[in-house]
Amino acid sequence: MTDIQKNAQPLAPAYTRAGVDIAAGEDLVEKIRAANPAIGGFAGLFPLDEERFLVGCTDGVGTKIELSLQMNRLEDLGQDLVAMSVNDLVVCGARPLFFLDYFACGKLDVNLAHRVISGIQKACVAGGCVLLGGETAEMPGFYQPPKFDIAGFAVGEVHRNALVDGRKTEAGDVIVGLPSSGFHANGFSLVRKIVADQNLKLDVQYDLLDGQSLGEALTHPTILYPKAVQKVLGQAPVKAMAHITGGGLRNIQRVLPDGLTYSIDRAAIPCPPVIRLIARAGDVSEDEAFTVWNMGLGYVFVVSPHAAQLVLAALPQAFVCGQIIRAA
Repeated sequence: MTDIQKNAQPLAPAYTRAGVDIAAGEDLVEKIRAANPAIGGFAGLFPLDEERFLVGCTDGVGTKIELSLQMNRLEDLGQDLVAMSVNDLVVCGARPLFFLDYFACGKLDVNLAHRVISGIQKACVAGGCVLLGGETAEMPGFYQPPKFDIAGFAVGEVHRNALVDGRKTEAGDVIVGLPSSGFHANGFSLVRKIVADQNLKLDVQYDLLDGQSLGEALTHPTILYPKAVQKVLGQAPVKAMAHITGGGLRNIQRVLPDGLTYSIDRAAIPCPPVIRLIARAGDVSEDEAFTVWNMGLGYVFVVSPHAAQLVLAALPQAFVCGQIIRAA
């Protein structure tokens, strides 16, 4: 669509059929928030002293593990894990400090685990943090080899006067986006269901994918955004930021004050060919796709119209894709 679209609210029936209930997840967050109002952001803030907050968050990579195993792209999976946490961490303006990983398996395959953790180590360097340690859990009978699961935990810091919390956001502000590299590490339960239902072959190359096989395109790692974010924060006043993960564009609403919402020009977002291919194969409507996948929008900055030009100058890959409006 080339026109400005207000944020859609349908809750992805195809994703529900794939076994993931977005509404249930949101309901759980609301129940937890009722007891602890600090819960629900991209990362949690702990007051370290009068000047600084420690910032922490955790995430995993979901069922992308299945495809990464099939495609033997284990180091890239390590980057996915780091990116999913540090990209959340920097949303509030924090600087990543260190990262911890958790690797769980039925029987430890040392070479497999080493490849994943090597990818984590390399991504930590690229993301500006230190791999401080981790845990390897061997649970016979719980995971059937070679299956495993991984989780990550990132900690950073932000000075109070540098905190980006969305409170100064106002109608008329501009949304500037950074592109994604594909599905990143969200929505893969639906991706895998479409691949299976339509009998798509991971080793088949497609012209639409510039000669890549479907499996290669699906397992491309999540982009690490911290260095780009730090560059922008050093050159432009940023009012809010969002990492576009599970739930698609709905992540933008999470950082906006009450009374405000957003409009997005979908045509301004460079949707990766692999997302278009999977959406078409699964007959997933555009509205639904934007509630499940990032659709090519990996990260957003909310800034004044003047500051938008500063962001575009700092990051050549950035693009204007929407604006903040008053909620109806």
